[in-house]
Formats: sequence, C-alpha cells, structure tokens
Amino acid sequence: MMLRYLGSTKNLAGCVGGLIGVGLYLTGVAGWFWPFVVAALYAAGALLAPGEKVRLVPDTSAELRQSLDALEATVSAQASRMPASSVDTVHRIAEVLRDLLSRPSRLAGDPDLRHAVVRLAGTDLPLSLETYLNLPWWFAARRASAGSELVTQLDFLEAEAHRVAERFYASEVDRQADHTRYLRDRDA
Repeated sequence: MMLRYLGSTKNLAGCVGGLIGVGLYLTGVAGWFWPFVVAALYAAGALLAPGEKVRLVPDTSAELRQSLDALEATVSAQASRMPASSVDTVHRIAEVLRDLLSRPSRLAGDPDLRHAVVRLAGTDLPLSLETYLNLPWWFAARRASAGSELVTQLDFLEAEAHRVAERFYASEVDRQADHTRYLRDRDA
C-alpha cells in the first residue's frame, strides 16, 4: 500500500509542492517558518492532484496470451492424438485471439467485445480441447464421433473468432473506406 502511494499522482504532486516550498526558502521568501510552508505546499499538491483511476476489472490480456501459447504447445505435443486439420485450426484461432489480446486498451473500451475475447480464449477453446484430450487415446481412436465433435467445435470457435475480429476492426475498415471515398472525390 505504501509503495503504491509513493508512485501515485498525489504523492508526486505533493513532492512538487514541497520542492516549490524549498525553493521559496532558498530564495528568501520563506523565513524561519519554511518547514511549515513545505508541509503546506506538499499537502495542497497531494490534495489537489487527481486520484488514481479505479480498476476493478483486471487486465488479463497478458495472462490469456500466455495461456494461448501453452495451449498451442500442448496441442502441438498431442498432434498425433488430434483429428486431421484440428491442430491447424487451433493455431488459426489462437493467432486471431492473440492479435486481439495484443491491444488491451482497445479491448477495455468495449466491454462486450472484451468479454467475447476472454470467453473464447479463456473458456471455450481450452474447454473443447481439454475435453477431447482427457479422453483415453484408445477410446477417442475407436469413436470417430469424438474427433468429429472436436472438429465441429473448432469450426464454430474459428467462425466466432473471426466475427469478433470483424467487430474489433470495424472502425478501421470504415476509416479506410472513408479515405477511399475522399481520394475518389478529390480526384473527380
């Protein structure tokens, strides 16, 4: 708690106020009562400075990216047990999610989009793979339906990841279309 206050905006503003008080003493403006001036200016700076932003929702982007890396490593290590093409699908899904998670400030601005990305990366994709990989290999090999269920789930998850990415990049696409219209109109 104390270390967090030392780096806070309030403490830094108070220190600036205190330094102004010391400067007033060194220039002769504040006489024998300079310690009171320093303390008062520190208190004024600390009280007037804006408080720290409240962050109740933790930023889990870095953790989710690490989780995706671990998930991909596990899938690659278990590739012989996975249905054909499912490993490539997992890598494509993880690539889309990792790209979205690399922009945490952008995700923070849209809670619905953030929830969709966190749900995909933190729950849906790991749960699908975990459920399949926890089946005994001999059972999964005998039941073709287990592998086809995983492939179907991964297809749904890939489609959802692309829908989320389209929502994420919609403003950039609109901006690019606006610029194209501008250039077309300018040349006309």
